[in-house]
Amino acid sequence: MPICDALGQPIAAADESARIASLVPSLTETLFALGLGPYIVARTGFCIHPRDAVRAVPKVGGTKDVHLDALRALRPTHVLVNIDENTRDTVDALRTFVPHLLVTHPQTPQDNLSLFEQLGAAFGRLPGVAERLTALGSKLQTVLGELQTLPLAPRRVLYLIWRNPWMTVARDTYISQSLAAVHWHTLPDVLGGDGLHQPGRTRYPALDWSADWLAAVDQVLLSSEPYRFGPRHVDEVSRLLAACGLHPEVRCIPGEWTSWYGARAIDGLRQLAAFAQRTTV
Repeated sequence: MPICDALGQPIAAADESARIASLVPSLTETLFALGLGPYIVARTGFCIHPRDAVRAVPKVGGTKDVHLDALRALRPTHVLVNIDENTRDTVDALRTFVPHLLVTHPQTPQDNLSLFEQLGAAFGRLPGVAERLTALGSKLQTVLGELQTLPLAPRRVLYLIWRNPWMTVARDTYISQSLAAVHWHTLPDVLGGDGLHQPGRTRYPALDWSADWLAAVDQVLLSSEPYRFGPRHVDEVSRLLAACGLHPEVRCIPGEWTSWYGARAIDGLRQLAAFAQRTTV
């Protein structure tokens, strides 16, 4: 049975004529980790890793506002997208001129192993890719095993990704499941659906600062992306909570530790675990 993408479409194997575009930062970095840099012809402006290598790759807008004409002119044979990060309209438009569209949707750290299988089905015939995928999969399995042995205390966290409106994450997002891997459970305790048919707001709900469940939060995490939270926002969030009589710890956290999948997940999960060990009380 052929390996399929997140929409159930069979994945065709690329050959040496491949021209790859990645519209997902995590996947762009992973493609370079697989040695596919010579085949990459387009990326988004948010695809910033590896920094030196991506500078040579043309940008075609952002993840949500892809410049389709610019991408079409680069004649990609394969384009990588993600259900959470790219829009359905973009995907539908790409189908009109891209021979091979690879739709990804990892929702847990464990799903990276399936992602590696998808990438192997698409690019495993190119030199060195299969071997590098095997190595990445082995490293990830080691990290996942290590996490199960760490003495990490459970915490209830509010993870903020946006401001005006303030937005957080549902329990069935990749971010929330990454945090769960270190025994940090996101609040509110809601599910957002698989993202295939539900609107994005159900997976990344707006926050009501008067909500009763905020009293159960042990720690607030301010992500560095997609909104670039910084130290001044720590003070702002602390004041908003204090106005409700609440005083949980508020900290900034690199978004790459929780939301970047693929090759980055290996180091990201280790960094997240170390952060959890330092901040657990």
